[in-house]
Amino acid sequence: MSAIPSFENFNLNRQLLNAVADAGFSTPTEIQQKAIPLILGGQEVIGIAQTGTGKTAAYLLPVLMKVKYAQGTDPRVLILAPTKELTLQIADHARQLTKYTDLRVLPIYGGIGPKAQTEAISQGVDILIATPGRFMEIYLKGDLPTKLIKTLVLDEADRMMDMGFMPQLRKIFEVIPGKRQNLLFSATFSERIERLSLEFLEFPVKIEVTPQATTASQVEQELYLVPNLKTKINFLEYLLKQEEFNRVMIFTRTKEVADNVFKYLERKGLGPVRVIHSNKGQNSRINAVNEFKEGDLKVLVSTDVTARGIDVTKVSHVINFDVPILYEDYVHRIGRTGRAFQEGKAITFVTKAEAYHIEKIEKLIREKIPVKQMPREVEIAETPFEEAQEMAREIDRQKRKEDPEFKGAFHERKNSSQK
Repeated sequence: MSAIPSFENFNLNRQLLNAVADAGFSTPTEIQQKAIPLILGGQEVIGIAQTGTGKTAAYLLPVLMKVKYAQGTDPRVLILAPTKELTLQIADHARQLTKYTDLRVLPIYGGIGPKAQTEAISQGVDILIATPGRFMEIYLKGDLPTKLIKTLVLDEADRMMDMGFMPQLRKIFEVIPGKRQNLLFSATFSERIERLSLEFLEFPVKIEVTPQATTASQVEQELYLVPNLKTKINFLEYLLKQEEFNRVMIFTRTKEVADNVFKYLERKGLGPVRVIHSNKGQNSRINAVNEFKEGDLKVLVSTDVTARGIDVTKVSHVINFDVPILYEDYVHRIGRTGRAFQEGKAITFVTKAEAYHIEKIEKLIREKIPVKQMPREVEIAETPFEEAQEMAREIDRQKRKEDPEFKGAFHERKNSSQK
């Protein structure tokens, strides 16, 4: 396929092209070059593209071109996404692109009462962006007309599968018109996604812009072997004192660790810092992300649940304080830096018990992550007995997973205590 040098070469109207120019997009990304002409031509598309490749505009631009202007009150486009953060992010993107049109964009999601969202639907909407649960909730109350929906987009379909949305998606497919254009976007194309696509796509064209689960090329990755939690904290403190660490996302596996890291950094004056996870209220999460976007925060600490819906350019560093257990999340986490052609660095702290997961991640991304030496200035703490025991147990669990015959170091003791 010959490259498309500019958005002007697509069959888009002037209102959209002006909005694209305002947004500062000059050259279409690979997914945009491949997807936009196909979607404009009415084709069903499976797009395999990770976060940060321009996939949202790849489906929004042609879909907006098709609906063109506000009409009636009922939605004509339905975009489904797994989390409220992502629905808000897509809505932001859509509003940016529809600024010279009269198209009405509405995100609906759980976590707040449906009343205001229901009222907004009754006032008229063209593009509805929804989490599956909230869509069905409002639909079942009879407050969501679906007869005019001509386009369905599933964004981050792999995440929706992980979050168990399949039963709700099937219900949604039943209550929207059968004659429609379907588009599915996902960072990975697993067997589950393939099965899902067979259920509702007819003769789709599959486009893949980078091999599955590839990390963004402009992100430099580094891995450090760290013996324990206290040393991770010492290393983190050392890094945040370096001048180039000016807009940093720190990922932890659990809410507790996220809160503890946040409290420590605040106490040490290494902020401004905020923390977001699923226990934080919707407004608090949105405010934290906006402060981070605007450069008012130096550090944002987050769990994976909140990682995907954050689109911030100029993130200087991503630090994986813990190694993710859902391996695709590694790709999503480090995709927070190196966005929109910016350079970025992703640093991962790894204990002995986490090395197992790194092997799996390297297999997924089909590359080795360079291992670096920890700077001499970082104080190496002793590993407390409890933590050492827990790590040894975890390593046993991993070995048993690989080899069910494996008799671990804790095997004998467990048996004797059961007598």
